Amino acid sequence: MRYPDYTETNSGLQYKDLRVGSGPIPKIGEIVVVDWDGYTIGYYGRIFEARNKTKGGSFEGDDKDFYKFRVGSQEVIPAFEEAISGMAPGGIRRIIVPPELGYPENDYNKKGPRPTTFSGQRALDFVLRNQGLIDKTLLFDIELIKIVPNGSG
Repeated sequence: MRYPDYTETNSGLQYKDLRVGSGPIPKIGEIVVVDWDGYTIGYYGRIFEARNKTKGGSFEGDDKDFYKFRVGSQEVIPAFEEAISGMAPGGIRRIIVPPELGYPENDYNKKGPRPTTFSGQRALDFVLRNQGLIDKTLLFDIELIKIVPNGSG
């Protein structure tokens, strides 16, 4: 399904920048630190991860509860990798993820990002495990917090 006001890439990923960041964009091999929301838009719009939950505390290390991954490592779903590639720090991008760019069908716990709560994991599992004809399209809001240069982190 094509959504108005979204840019569609060759892979079928649709995205819209909610806030454009500034600075360099991530390069392969660099670690990115992101915050994200996830929704099962194809199935009742259930949220399975929320960015606005409390993060860390004043005595905890930097980025303790943000999600980190190395660009190009294939540790995240293809849509996440593609979406982050054109973003700059401070940017927020909303992406609509068709099933083929989402979690692998038979091994979806192998790729990130994963929900951080039990209820969020259950909501996502329900949709991904369902063998019926339900729509497995997902929506993510991704905020690029920072890029960790090669060699550090």
